[in-house]
Amino acid sequence: MSADQIAQKLWNLCNVLRDDGVTYHQYLNELTFILFLKLSEVKDFENHIPERYRWQSFVNEHDNNEAFLRYRKFLAEISAETTSESIKEIYADASTSLRKPVNFNTLVQAIDQLDWYEESDRDVMGDIYESLLEKNAGEKKSGAGQYFTPRPLINIMVSLMVPKLKERWNDPAAGTFGFMIAAYAYLDRKYDINFNLDENARKFQKEEAFSGVELVGDAHRLALMNARLHGMESRIYLADTLTEFGKKLKDFDGVLANPPFGTKKGGERPTRDDFTFPTSNKQLNFLQHIYRSLKKDGKARAAVVLPDNVLFEDGDGQKIRRDLMDKCNLHTVLRLPTGIFYAAGVKTNVLFFTRGATETGNTKNVWFYDMRTNTPNYGKRTPFIENAFEGFVKAYTGGITVDRLEKEYNGEISDEKRKAIKDERWQCIPRETIAKKNDSLDLGLIADESISNSEDLGEPIDIAKEALKEINSITEQLNAMIKELG
Repeated sequence: MSADQIAQKLWNLCNVLRDDGVTYHQYLNELTFILFLKLSEVKDFENHIPERYRWQSFVNEHDNNEAFLRYRKFLAEISAETTSESIKEIYADASTSLRKPVNFNTLVQAIDQLDWYEESDRDVMGDIYESLLEKNAGEKKSGAGQYFTPRPLINIMVSLMVPKLKERWNDPAAGTFGFMIAAYAYLDRKYDINFNLDENARKFQKEEAFSGVELVGDAHRLALMNARLHGMESRIYLADTLTEFGKKLKDFDGVLANPPFGTKKGGERPTRDDFTFPTSNKQLNFLQHIYRSLKKDGKARAAVVLPDNVLFEDGDGQKIRRDLMDKCNLHTVLRLPTGIFYAAGVKTNVLFFTRGATETGNTKNVWFYDMRTNTPNYGKRTPFIENAFEGFVKAYTGGITVDRLEKEYNGEISDEKRKAIKDERWQCIPRETIAKKNDSLDLGLIADESISNSEDLGEPIDIAKEALKEINSITEQLNAMIKELG
């Protein structure tokens, strides 16, 4: 049975629990608690769990009431009884959403009967869990879409950043840890970490190479489980990067992130005191944090998903963009298509940059690629897959194949190779030109023929709708500023 088939079977069990009042999000948390018990048996670390709470004790219990009572005691007591830090974190403040003992038994028996290995004997537990996370993100009522970046986008960002062994990577807004897991998988495919590295190198890659920070408790729990299922013992902090805690996150070789959208609650500024340009705009604060957290060696790099307002916001936004282009080589901006995130209508971009060894003058040119104009409306009918990035990848690498990229990569691709790519969506804008536009990066979108077609009577309505969205966005920002001032 494939990972997708198993994930669908597990997801369908949620329908069985509807009469128990369990939401999709609660169900995923419940599955996490129960799956981890099964994982402890499969991965042979049951010694960290008291014998009375081990998997088979629930599978073989014929009294549903007794099994459910023991499960509730397990959730309440395991954090105090285990010596495993990851188990303590996963079950911190755990409680069950189930009310009927028969439903608990239904989950246990269904999970126990599944074949967790494909015909190739490949362990697919991690793949199954990621599929469940994606299904949860797709359920609008769950509210989990904010924690989930589309897998094709994550994979492309990782492959273009070219993680290397012995490097330290971080995601300061980790969600369910998807970026770091993809980076670990990228290296595992190349080097087979479990078999080809010595003990010290293997320990570093599993425990120290990748780290993250997540503010929301439920997302943090899912991130811990996701990492463990992928064979990682990474440090994932339950904390807020925009507080004093974030000051210790520094000297990374790379950062991959999709920070949360919006302003801080109440419009307040971050509580850490090391930002030169503190603002109520969370994405701008995360951007400052990210480029400051990179090593100043001319090689440390980042790829960050950010909404359009970061590209054009005045005031502190302009200052932060200028600071970014001084301290880093902001070599590429990818204008992403709309409709690829679960929050409808969000316009996003990926900024690719490399931290300079100096503090000024690092950006000479910025290359823009437009994946937004005259592109398909992605959704159920047109799935968003990695092939959608084919043109961008060719332009970004200057025609170098991704397989060869690691050997030729030294922080960024030369302008000479990029200029050889002929694609109307691909254009280079000098730093001097950007400076004359008040350091706005809201550039690089090609002309949309449908907009200029005056015979299409539907277009003015669409333009008006877009204008209204921009007005609403500006109104929200003004309201936040008014709250802040008074």
